[in-house]
Amino acid sequence: MSENREDSPHRSRTPGSASGPAGESGVGSGGRVGPQPEEIRFFGTTWLHHDGGYVLRRVAVAAGSLAAAVAGCLVLRFAYQGLETARVGGFVNLLVIVTFAVCSAIAFRKTWEGFSRRPADPARDESLRSLRMIGFIGALLAYFLRSLTEAPGEKLRRGEYESAVAQYEKRRGARTGNPAARKKPKRK
Repeated sequence: MSENREDSPHRSRTPGSASGPAGESGVGSGGRVGPQPEEIRFFGTTWLHHDGGYVLRRVAVAAGSLAAAVAGCLVLRFAYQGLETARVGGFVNLLVIVTFAVCSAIAFRKTWEGFSRRPADPARDESLRSLRMIGFIGALLAYFLRSLTEAPGEKLRRGEYESAVAQYEKRRGARTGNPAARKKPKRK
């Protein structure tokens, strides 16, 4: 029965639409009427007006993702030293290096693309999850580079939000006034 509840986490949400937090019509937080902006991890809705410590959050996210990438490189270096100590051979060492390099490149590309557009096929994107986990350094570097210019995903969500607001205003403008009082166009 909880799937039908309004606050269920399993409810389908389309950003910028008339349902869900990103496009919820009616009175939102702060008494706003109309579509509400979608939250971004670590930023909430501060990306909309660049308030509430937005710049400080961007600096913290950039530093944190870079520090996590460096820590990940150190962990991989220790793992590689473990392989050298075990003397597993040159082929296995090369295979490990190539695997992490390719997975990091794929993770970087997919993460970077995710900042500018929604995946066309979410099932395919979900199937690449293990590759992204192996190539976590690439994903962290993409997050670092994007946070130097904006909140990661801000451009995508801003476009969706602005189009939702425009649609809302268009629908709202079409409904204003008394429809019975409108003048009918003359026929020729």
